[in-house]
Parts: sequence; structure tokens; C-alpha cells
Amino acid sequence: MNERLLPWAGSDGKPCYVIGDGVGYVSRVADQVESVQLGMAGRLLDHTAELLAEQEKQLTNEELHYLVRRFVESLTEIKRIAESRGARVAAAADRGDLTG
Repeated sequence: MNERLLPWAGSDGKPCYVIGDGVGYVSRVADQVESVQLGMAGRLLDHTAELLAEQEKQLTNEELHYLVRRFVESLTEIKRIAESRGARVAAAADRGDLTG
């Protein structure tokens, strides 16, 4: 049995975990949520790059504030995904499940 950090936090902001072999319903939902979060992060990066490429458009303070808040949210999600995946890789290495 393995412990997996889920890509969402509990109502109190604390991390959520699932215990299992990684193939159950909650693990599949977590995989789907991670995929959506990564896709949204990519779209946020693309949108920001487009905004910054528009030389003639000056972003307002409100627009910049909105972008920064979305980046903080996205980086928080991406960090959680990276920690979860890193922990799973380390656990697999400890069990000898990784092949070189």
C-alpha cells in the first residue's frame, strides 16, 4: 500500500492523501485533476506571454493583480503535483520498482 498526496487540499487547507495501490477510483480522479491543472497552467503561461508580447497594450494594476493571483494558484497546484509525483517515484525506487 502507498500513500499519495492528492492534487487538492481539504476544506481547512491541509493536504489530502489516499492510501492504496494507485489504481482505484480516487487515484484515477486525482490523475484527471492533475491533467486539468497542468493544462490550465500551460494556458495561463500562453495567455500571459501573449499579453506581454503586445507592446502597445499597457496592463492595468487590476489586470496585473489578477495575473499574479492566477500564477500563485497555478504554482501552488503544480508544486503539489510535483511533490506527489516525487514521493511516488521515491517510494517506487525504495521498493525496487524502477528499472534503469
